Amino acid sequence: MAAVVTVTSGTAHAAGNLPPKQPLVQDLQADNKPCATGDDKAYVSGPPTLAAVLYDPEEDDRPAEGNMVKGEFEAWWTDSAGAEQRRTYTTFATPSGSSQRWWMPEDVPANTVVSWRVRANDGKATSPWSSEGGGSVCEFVYDDTSPAKPSVTSSDYPEEQSHDGVGVYGGFTVDSASPDVVEYRYGFLHGPYATVRLAEPGGPATIRYLPQTSGTDRLEVRAIDRSGRTSGTVDYTFFVTSGHAPVAQWKLADPAGATSAAAETGTAARAGSGVTFAGAAPDGTGLTTTAHLDGGDQAFLTPDAPAVDTHGTFAVSAWVRPERTDRDMAVVSQGAGSTGAGLGLRRGDEGPVWSFTVAGQEVSGGAPETGEWAHVLGLYDAETGLAQLYVNGHETGTKTKAEPTRTADAFRIGQGPGLSAWQGDLGDVRAYDRVVVPDEATELAYRKPKSLGHWSLETASDGASPERSGRAPLKLGTGATVYRVPDGSCLPELDPDCPAVSYPLVGDGHLQLDGETGYAATEQPVVDTSDSFTIGAVVRLADAEPAHPMTVLSQAGEHTDAFKVRYQPSEHAWQLVMPVKDEQGAAETVVSQLESADGGEGRGHRLAVVYDDATDQVRLYLDGIAGASATADFADGWHSSGPLQVGRGHTADGWGEYLHGDVDEVQALSGALRDSDIPLLGWGTDPCLC
Repeated sequence: MAAVVTVTSGTAHAAGNLPPKQPLVQDLQADNKPCATGDDKAYVSGPPTLAAVLYDPEEDDRPAEGNMVKGEFEAWWTDSAGAEQRRTYTTFATPSGSSQRWWMPEDVPANTVVSWRVRANDGKATSPWSSEGGGSVCEFVYDDTSPAKPSVTSSDYPEEQSHDGVGVYGGFTVDSASPDVVEYRYGFLHGPYATVRLAEPGGPATIRYLPQTSGTDRLEVRAIDRSGRTSGTVDYTFFVTSGHAPVAQWKLADPAGATSAAAETGTAARAGSGVTFAGAAPDGTGLTTTAHLDGGDQAFLTPDAPAVDTHGTFAVSAWVRPERTDRDMAVVSQGAGSTGAGLGLRRGDEGPVWSFTVAGQEVSGGAPETGEWAHVLGLYDAETGLAQLYVNGHETGTKTKAEPTRTADAFRIGQGPGLSAWQGDLGDVRAYDRVVVPDEATELAYRKPKSLGHWSLETASDGASPERSGRAPLKLGTGATVYRVPDGSCLPELDPDCPAVSYPLVGDGHLQLDGETGYAATEQPVVDTSDSFTIGAVVRLADAEPAHPMTVLSQAGEHTDAFKVRYQPSEHAWQLVMPVKDEQGAAETVVSQLESADGGEGRGHRLAVVYDDATDQVRLYLDGIAGASATADFADGWHSSGPLQVGRGHTADGWGEYLHGDVDEVQALSGALRDSDIPLLGWGTDPCLC
């Protein structure tokens, strides 16, 4: 008979065997909720799974993880008659350190405090109960009732009513009649989807929301109680109006000789003697003229009153074109120091940057260039306490926390405390008393592209294919022809003996190139490659395995192509090649799109190139898509003086990379088309430039 040893805890075990360790309270859970008692006890939505991690100590003949241990669970409660009910369960033996589980029986009563504990058994000895000594009993309550649906009210956005609007925060109060609700899960039609937790169970919560788009919106809310039970969903529909107009706006498109700027909204702005009107305006913006400020003491405009409440939410914006970038200059300002806000240009340590300052805190970014238009917008959101900066419709810099106070100082255009006056052009200065949302910031900075040429390549006469609007044609070189379906050709669907006929890529014809000498070209440059441009074409390669690179579009300078779109067979990809300067052997920015060669089959591919000078990026689109590998940074595009080429490009030995295949629908535009407009290219029509 084995000797029995009694330990101080009163637990008996066989001599030579160490008893299992007492289960730790922190290793016990009911439905993944930690062991607790009293007000902190777990609430569960059904008979729970109890879990415990049990350990048997390491012994001389085997490590601890080799020991097998069972869990002995015990649970008890007082029933409605006042009698104690008790349940027990012993698990199968598993290795020390593993989790032991008890799926509790269905007779566990609802809305009753159930206590439980556990101990470990290694087959020879048992540990102390988890409730003994420094341990604790665990408790849970099985809640079988879901919370009531919440109610939703809002004075800012009343149900089934239209209300202001995009960029204006609103509060929605949600409440449930159930006292055990601990959180509300909600989602708006266009996002966000989030959870608001209550500090104490029961009671209302407020959801703050910033509409990003106008039209019908909807809030869906569910109440969640402490057991995890979910209420039904309540739908709250409301209507959001468009963002209201600026509180102040000066287009600065006043006639030459004017001494003040008329206000679209707000008060007219008195102009200093350093301001002249009727200057140049940025293309594609709807502005006709702007104001020029000479950078001196009288280079300012002001309504002689505040335009924004710097203690609340506000935004300021303008079209700007600096004549210099070597000094700090103000675009607009109101107040100074802890109360002030200012938008302007600052000399950075690594070059000039755009800057928005609120209460001494600055957000900066972008790359101002002398003589180049940019749209700048500074926003302070009092709800979040964050200042942010948009340049050319894109957020730049890092949002910065600021705590401004209210200022009674006058709003000033072209001047700011501690800064030099603006030297250059300014237009369309705006001040808002709300958030300007990202889509609005993008739209404010949008410069509508302008068509420079559209060659449908339907016909050719006298060696040239006309441009649709009567501008310069594409002249065809030797080896280039316009292909059309022969007149009088039969239709295979009507005549089974009809020979197969190849149809043009788009419309009634396309350009056919022999891959040896064939090309087409204008006589003059078409796009200004130093500024934003878009160019596209439909192309089909005649070979399944081209023997060499083949260029479909290019426009050259004196020594190399400013851009080149080619198929590179060694990479099985279309490439956009952009040299950084007009020199043979200059460094090149290359982006690509993987695609197998056509081999003369199919309807070809729609290629498009976009150079966005405002964001200093180039993108190559293949069938309307430009992925990450087809987008790259490209600053300071250079002006090319050569004509647009279709079907060839510059090489070290002169013209080369002749295309063997078909080209159709060559389109060129000044300005950068938006992503959503690119798929409209190449179908025989012009994209909506709106």
